[in-house]
Formats: sequence, structure tokens, C-alpha cells
Amino acid sequence: MSPPPAPRPVRVTVRRPPPPGHTGPPGPPGLPLDREKLLAARLHAVKVRPYLATALFALHVVEDPSVPTMGVDAHWRCYVSPAFVARMSVEDLAGVWVHEVSHLLRDHHGRGERYARENEEFGPGEARRRNIAADFEINDDIYGDGLPRPAGAILPSLLGLPEGQLMEEYLRASSMSGLAASLAWLDCGSGADGQVRPWELGPDGAQGLTRQQRDAVRFRVAEAIKARPGSTPKAWQRWAEEAFHPPQPWRRLLGAAIRSAAGAPGTGENHSYRRPSRRSAALPGVVLPSLRRTPPHVCVVIDTSASVSDAELGGALLEVAAITRAVGGRRDLVSVISCDAAAGVAVPLCRAEHIELLGGGGTDLRSGFARAQASRPRPDVIVALTDGQTPWPSAQPPSRVVVGLFPRPARAVDEQDPDYVPEAPPSWARVVEIG
Repeated sequence: MSPPPAPRPVRVTVRRPPPPGHTGPPGPPGLPLDREKLLAARLHAVKVRPYLATALFALHVVEDPSVPTMGVDAHWRCYVSPAFVARMSVEDLAGVWVHEVSHLLRDHHGRGERYARENEEFGPGEARRRNIAADFEINDDIYGDGLPRPAGAILPSLLGLPEGQLMEEYLRASSMSGLAASLAWLDCGSGADGQVRPWELGPDGAQGLTRQQRDAVRFRVAEAIKARPGSTPKAWQRWAEEAFHPPQPWRRLLGAAIRSAAGAPGTGENHSYRRPSRRSAALPGVVLPSLRRTPPHVCVVIDTSASVSDAELGGALLEVAAITRAVGGRRDLVSVISCDAAAGVAVPLCRAEHIELLGGGGTDLRSGFARAQASRPRPDVIVALTDGQTPWPSAQPPSRVVVGLFPRPARAVDEQDPDYVPEAPPSWARVVEIG
């Protein structure tokens, strides 16, 4: 009699409960995406956050069951897990929509990449730290007022950190090592930290936005926030003010604008018989001049009206020295005109600190431009350093024009004059904000 068969082992699967509101065991294989529920949640997000409507509708939905929850990439694709949508309520999904689009509007992708390069932190654990810090920046101010915070949304208070800071500040303030280990499920995509995920379509995938389209979306959202100053959180107002006015190295920009104008086609070009043209060989007995490029001449028109301070005039002299360096250090190629309501004489530059700036009256740079064009040799580039409170020439001068604007507060609109238009430099001038 044969022995009884050995009992078959019984496999017991223990599933840990998912973090509240975020992830959990995957749904049945082939679970379809409830797109109607997902889009209804987006409509709810638009209803309670109308200033984000352009950004929310710009996101292209990509269904992917391998995505833990919802995530975005730098090209404004939103990757969605069908199981995650099935578990969430419409109101909570609306909060996730706003959360994900906030990553993109605040450029956490680009900022995360820069932070990784500057600190040489490229591993998956470091990417999770950046994701957590980006969530801290977002979650402390986007919820409330009709948008409930989803269960499990992390806040800076988890680490005893203050609210209202930026992603980079949270990264410098804490290592987040213990929290990062417990939040292994957290994954908002490369749009949150700059590290590409395997499930993302990449720059060549379908339905991604170009850089110009992404900038256009940010611009429209910033304008919508500025139009509702009393109904948006302070963090969004600050973002709208700074989104398209980042600090710029204006001295470098001014030098680049001058070099670009001086090196443009036609600038400093003239015909010369010192070296015959190569085309002369095709015409026996005829000597053709060659086109030679001579060093460009620059004339600097400095606004010396009463509205320009002594400190700004001193700064203008420093810019004259920088302009001289931009044309190769040739002082003989740079002349200076001081101008208030009338223009002075074009003074050749010997040393910038020895230039005497005369003025103190009203402002009319048109006379300065006319004096510059009448000087000999005629300048190839005119650089105007001014506060902008001046009439401008009605026609574009034959020379290229670069305008350096001293900072001034926005001028009040004349409500009595419906045709009032604030004065601004003409469109044919290259404008650089100074300071």
C-alpha cells in the first residue's frame, strides 16, 4: 500500500494596505480607464481653479497601468493608472490634476535637473528627494477653497519644516532620508524632478508640447492670475510676477546686444581698392573693389536729464567702459554724447572717468540721435542709456540701436485720456533692462 501523497503547499499572499489616497494593489488585468470620471475631475478642477484652465486643458492623457498613480513629463503628457482613477473620488482626482499641473507650471523638471547637476545627485533616491521637496512646495498652498487635499498628500510639517518655501530650500534644509524610504511609492514623473521614467514617451513621442507651446501656456496662466489678484494664493501671485521676469545678467546682455549689432551684416562694411575683388579675374582689364569689414564705430548717448540720478550717471560711465571692451578695447571707436533736452558735442573716448556729463533739464533724446548721425565718421551702432522718459525718433536711424533702460516704476495710466499709451522704446531698438 503506497504512502498517502504529501500535502500540497498552500501559498498565502499578504497585501499591505496602500498609502491613503495614492497607490495600492493593481486592479484586474485589462482594467479600462474610466476616462469620463477622469475628465469630470478635470472639469471640477477648472471650476474651482479657473486661472489654471489653460494649463489643465493643455495636458494630454496617456493611459498606462505601469504608472503608480498619476505623473507628468516635461512635455505636458499626463500618465494615468486606470486602477488609481478607479479608487479615487472625483473631488480627490481634481486635487491630483491641480497638483500635477503645478509641477509643470513651476518648472520642477528644469529646476530639478539644474539642482542635480550643481550637486551631482543623479541616483533614483536623489530623484525621489527632489520629488518630495517639489510636493512640499506645492501642497502647502494649492488646496482648500473647494479643492480638498487628497488623503496622503505630504506636507513640510512631516519634517518640521516651514511652509511657503521653494523646492531647493527644502532640499538644502533636510536630507529626507527616512521619509524618502517610506515614500517609495511616490512618483509624479520626470515633470516633478527631472529624471526620465521608463514609462514616459520622451521628446519624440506623440502629443507633446513644444517649448514655444509650453511657454505660451505659462504666459496665459500668469496673465489669468494677474487678472484675479484677490482670489489667488500668494504663492501663485508671486509665481505669476516672476514667471517671465527672472533675474538676468543685464551687463552681459548689454554687451551681447552691442556685439550682435556691431557684427550684423552690413555693419562696418565698405568697398576698398587695397585688395582687388576675386571677381576681377572674370573681367580682364577691370579692377573691382573688394568688400572689406572695418571696425564698427559706436556712439553712446547718455540721458543727463534731471530724472536721472547721479548714481545712474556714474553707472552709465561704467557701461561706457564695458562697451569699449565689447568692441575690442578700441577707445578711438567709441564717442559719447550727453543729452537732456539738447545734445552736447560727440566727445571721443579717452578714459571713461574723464568724461564730463552736462545736463539736468528736460529730456529729448531725439536731438541726441540726430547729433550722433551727424558725427563723422557716422556710427554703426548707437547705444542710448536712459530712463526711457523721452520722445523717440519717429523714423528708424540708419545705424543699429541698442537701448539700456534704467529701472523705473510703471507710470500711472492717464484715465482722463482714453488714447493714452505709455511711452516705450521703439520696436526697431534692441532693449536691455539695466540693474
